[in-house]
Amino acid sequence: MNIDDFMLTCPSKKFLGVECLGCGAQRAILLVFEGKFSEAFQMYPAVYTLLLFFLILGVSFIDRKRKYSKILMIMVIVNLIIMVIGYMYKHC
Repeated sequence: MNIDDFMLTCPSKKFLGVECLGCGAQRAILLVFEGKFSEAFQMYPAVYTLLLFFLILGVSFIDRKRKYSKILMIMVIVNLIIMVIGYMYKHC
């Protein structure tokens, strides 16, 4: 069994033939867990901010006393900016 057997297929790429803003994220996260940090960044530049976002999101579910909505919204905006710039760099 290979880890690629469990990867989700991008519907946009499969049906329309166009990569979406999230294409490459799964493989980049896998590369981070394998310790291939520069390859992960080259695959998907928003991988580290995306992992940080999910970490903060997880902490927000555990620590209900503090408000994490502002920092989560900032992380969403930062991730979107990095994703758009990375997409434009790849395809333009």
